[in-house]
Amino acid sequence: MKYVFCPREINVKPPIDSPAAAPYNTVQTDTRRFIKMQKGRHRMRVECQAEAAGLRYVLYKEAEPIGQALLADGCLAGLEVTACWRGRGYGSYLVKELLRQNGGFDPAAETRFTAPLPAPENTAAWALARRFGFVRQGDALCRLHVPDLTAVRLAQQLLAGTVKPGGLCVDATCGNGHDTLFLCRLAGPEGHVIGLDIQPMAVQATNTLLAQNGMDRIGQAILADHRDLLRFAPAGSADCVMFNFGWLPGAAHTVHSQAEASVAAVRAALEALKPGGVLSAVLYSGKVIGRSEKQAVLDYLQGLPLTRYTVLVCRFANWAETAPLPCLVFKRPAGQ
Repeated sequence: MKYVFCPREINVKPPIDSPAAAPYNTVQTDTRRFIKMQKGRHRMRVECQAEAAGLRYVLYKEAEPIGQALLADGCLAGLEVTACWRGRGYGSYLVKELLRQNGGFDPAAETRFTAPLPAPENTAAWALARRFGFVRQGDALCRLHVPDLTAVRLAQQLLAGTVKPGGLCVDATCGNGHDTLFLCRLAGPEGHVIGLDIQPMAVQATNTLLAQNGMDRIGQAILADHRDLLRFAPAGSADCVMFNFGWLPGAAHTVHSQAEASVAAVRAALEALKPGGVLSAVLYSGKVIGRSEKQAVLDYLQGLPLTRYTVLVCRFANWAETAPLPCLVFKRPAGQ
């Protein structure tokens, strides 16, 4: 095998299902992922094995190892493909699988991968690096992805700098559960999170997501109308309440929050907040839902008394008028 990036040798282990591999598998490795694909007539698979040096990804064609890569702390430390299989896209497939399995193609994830500089004459390595977005930074290659700033992400960043762990947080429109999960991480093991939604599929999706991430002891989604928020978070008990209005992603757009109900829910949430607590609301408008909800909630927030609340409206000045609008309300402590 010839090395594309790495000047030092990486030993390819026997196929995982072969008898010769048994001592290596049982003592040194932890096979974490197993992916299969069909490429022409040949069955391909990539096996990821955890080692002291990092994660080794071995590409097999049937039972034959034809390529491998080593990922160590985000550094693609080595990549190689057997000489007779070069120039057929197998190196690209291996790199793509490695990046995919480590979040490299997740548009919402911030990721950073590095690699040693290939030799100047190694045109194949440079072409492969360019194909997957690696660029030269000093004496190494780097592939950096920073997610675009969205209204929801901005609201989360502002809350992360405000809400302290250990309190009660409410996701009043839990949807698929991503805000609920965010609040669970914010609240921490000593905190508690309640998610509300009127759609059973949203409640189920949220509770599944929390369980998958080990957060089901901190948070729980409940089938309930957000206007009934005070049933679950009495007046003055909540550190944070989140709203992400609109419709449930992946569900029918005909089912979405309405102006009158949303204003009532925001009113209840402000009552549920402790002095010093914060409410966030992302408002939407467009062809399907119109502008009535967005304008009604905005009018209500702008009319709140300054003696009790500070209202922040974060408009993206160079976005379309129908762009999501993140808003935050800080409940002032008594006596201020």
